[in-house]
Amino acid sequence: MDIILIAARILHIGLGVFWAGTIFFFVFLLEPSVRSVGPQGGLVMMALQRRKFMIILPVAAGLTILSGIYLYWRVSGGFALDWISAPIGEALTLGSVTSIVAFVIGVFFMRPAALEVGRLSASLANVNESEERDAISARIEDLKSRSRTYARWVAICLGVAVITMAVARYL
Repeated sequence: MDIILIAARILHIGLGVFWAGTIFFFVFLLEPSVRSVGPQGGLVMMALQRRKFMIILPVAAGLTILSGIYLYWRVSGGFALDWISAPIGEALTLGSVTSIVAFVIGVFFMRPAALEVGRLSASLANVNESEERDAISARIEDLKSRSRTYARWVAICLGVAVITMAVARYL
């Protein structure tokens, strides 16, 4: 029994389910619901940030990718090109690449935009001038729109990754 391989699979699959499931829930249910209730929805997003959502999700994603790289290395025989160019290798490579793209979009684009929304929203309480308030509010709406777009791209990439990894062994 290879305990390291088993642990890596549990880590990869468990955290991968958490990462993808959270993103799908966020994109298709939570964000539209939060948006539909107006300004009070911002309180939910701020509560998520206080619960370290914007730290937990990237950590889970990063550990999913790292354990996936280890598993890929193991099943490919040390990144053997003949295995990588076989149908299972191509499918797992596509899934791996789209996961990494999802991670990059999430960590370097979606997360900073969402954190800036939180920071700017909190600063609105200290702004008295109408013009400055309107400018900050416009910036918040732009960042929310960008974050929503980034989240959708992350969901698409993770959808491709989940599908390719689910069917790779049958190719």
